[in-house]
Amino acid sequence: MTTSELGHQIRLVLNEGGTLPVDATTLKDGDDLYAAGLTSHATVNLMLGLEERFDVEFPDRLLRRRTFESIDAISAAVTELLASKKAA
Repeated sequence: MTTSELGHQIRLVLNEGGTLPVDATTLKDGDDLYAAGLTSHATVNLMLGLEERFDVEFPDRLLRRRTFESIDAISAAVTELLASKKAA
């Protein structure tokens, strides 16, 4: 999966889960999602949506604000999780 495709999938999860008060397709990859309206409660819903979409599980070490602060940060975490899953 390319970085562009991954970013698109993450935006779909953001929009489908209603975790942001704005359309995620209007955000740049590096934009601060918390500044765009992401709350701590919405972050949990986002994480669950990402786990379902990509069939991964976020370990405790990734359950940090900075993991979900931007589409770039989420992409990096999901890429890492997918690589670990593939290696297993």
